Amino acid sequence: MALEHLEFLEEYREDNRIEAKRAQGCLPQSLWETYSAFANTLGGVILLGVAEDKRDGFLYSVPLFDPEELVEEFWSMVRDRSVVSVNLLREEDVQILKNGRNEVVAIFVPRAPAKDRPVYIGQDPYTGTYYRRGEGDYRCPRREVEAMLQDREALWKK
Repeated sequence: MALEHLEFLEEYREDNRIEAKRAQGCLPQSLWETYSAFANTLGGVILLGVAEDKRDGFLYSVPLFDPEELVEEFWSMVRDRSVVSVNLLREEDVQILKNGRNEVVAIFVPRAPAKDRPVYIGQDPYTGTYYRRGEGDYRCPRREVEAMLQDREALWKK
C-alpha cells in the first residue's frame, strides 16, 4: 500500500486495526506490544506522530522531531530477534506520510502467517505474546500461546 498523504486522519479513532502513538523523541516501548498484537490478530497500522483527542477520541498529528531517524531506529529494532521474534515487514510497509504540516510514520503490520505465530517481544513467548481487542493490546493467556506454538510446530513438520 503506497500513500503520500494521510488525508482525513481527523476522522479516525483508535480501534482493533489502528493504533496512534505520539513518538515525540523516540520509539515508545508500547509500539512492540502493538506490533505483536497486530501480527497475532488481524494486522493493522501503527501511526507514529499521532495522538488521540481525549475529549472525542479522534486522531490528530503532532510534530515529529526526526521521522527518518525513527524509521531507521524501527528497522534496526524490528530486525533484532532479541526485540521481537520475527520481522514480518517489507520496505513499503513503513512509510513517512504527510498530514497537513506534520509528517507521520505509518507502519503497516500484516497478520503473521501461522508458521510465524506467536509473534512475541523479548525472549519468552509466554510473557511477550500479545493480541488486539478493541483499541487495546493484551498479553495472551498461556493456553493460547501454547496453541499457536503447537500449530506452528505442526506446520514446520509438513
